[in-house]
Amino acid sequence: MKILYLECNMGASGDMFMGALYDICEEKQTFLDKMEALNLPGVHIHVDQGEKCGVSGTSFAVHIHGEEEHSHDVAHGHHHSHDHDHHHSYHHHDHDLDSQDHSHEHTHGSMGEIRSWIENAPVSNQVKKDALGVYEILAQAEAAVHGTTPNEVHFHEVGTLDAVADIVGGCILMEMINPDRVMASPVHVGSGQVQCAHGILPVPAPATAKILTGIPIYSGEIQGELCTPTGAALLKYFVSSYGAMPVMVLEKVGYGLGKKDFPVANCLRAMVGQSEEAADEIVELTCNVDDMTGEAVGYALEKLMEEGALDVFITPIQMKKNRPAMMLTCMCRTFMEEQMARLMLKHTMTLGVRRKACTRMVMSWEIVEKETPYGIIRIKRAWGHGIEKIKPEYEDVRSAAEKHDVSFETVYRAALV
Repeated sequence: MKILYLECNMGASGDMFMGALYDICEEKQTFLDKMEALNLPGVHIHVDQGEKCGVSGTSFAVHIHGEEEHSHDVAHGHHHSHDHDHHHSYHHHDHDLDSQDHSHEHTHGSMGEIRSWIENAPVSNQVKKDALGVYEILAQAEAAVHGTTPNEVHFHEVGTLDAVADIVGGCILMEMINPDRVMASPVHVGSGQVQCAHGILPVPAPATAKILTGIPIYSGEIQGELCTPTGAALLKYFVSSYGAMPVMVLEKVGYGLGKKDFPVANCLRAMVGQSEEAADEIVELTCNVDDMTGEAVGYALEKLMEEGALDVFITPIQMKKNRPAMMLTCMCRTFMEEQMARLMLKHTMTLGVRRKACTRMVMSWEIVEKETPYGIIRIKRAWGHGIEKIKPEYEDVRSAAEKHDVSFETVYRAALV
């Protein structure tokens, strides 16, 4: 199993998250090309190699019309480092996020505007899904803090184009690294106060604190904002469990450098390794329904799968008054528990959803292509725990069988040879 472990001893921000993953990404130029293809309006991206307290790593700086957004700590005036080497930089003016004039200003966009841009961005469906999922976490937190709805949220710090670049860039890198499981240490949030668009706020800022609900965090002697809303949302979306680093064979280590200077190295460390014995923590959500049609239940299952459930299924049961009924079960990642439970309440007639934490043993897998007399057939190869399995993909086998007018079994066996 390929594990990505994030060490958050100095918190996390969008640029630190992207820098740490970039540091361990094997196809760096491919990633830079994908970022350039985004054509974000007025965006200038610097990817620099620098160091913090002697630790070398990657620093990302996103400039919007020549300006870079920072968090402004109130308690102490730690300066921001600007000693960039400018190894890579891209500047875009071609497209606008919401057809407004952004000259020398950051975009404070609505969730609808951001969703529309992401849905039309030149990235894979997985990256679109992940980026929208991260922004959904941000929107829900902002809505809760300001007493509004996610669709009515008007983003400030997290709505600017640099945050869009951080989030989409982080999702692109996560797709390229493709870990089987993402884990992290407890998150250091810092202390003191920070200057935000709404005024001077405590650290962690209210939206950040809301996002970090259910995640182990701690403060300390360092005065300043270490974990930003964007960093918190990326952690909440991708990380499945928090704690000590598991036993694994280490393969790569990367460092995403923060902008501020402290007595300790201000960086987010990413470590990738292989572990055959790591357990995967998930949540099982269930509810009973006896007053829905089969079509309505089927629609609920489709919605849950579309939104990222690991698996959804129906079990026939018998409820009170001897009525036949169905138990709907949804398996999901721990960070998606609230979202999936809300969907179950929305799309079924149930009045309550039960929750059970589960640990599962999983195998690593990959898709490989094999040349056969009937064309190329994709094969899913899985391994782990001393076991290996291979299985030809159904759609490829079915399509080849129809094309060559042979049986399904003939193509299936040819793919296994």
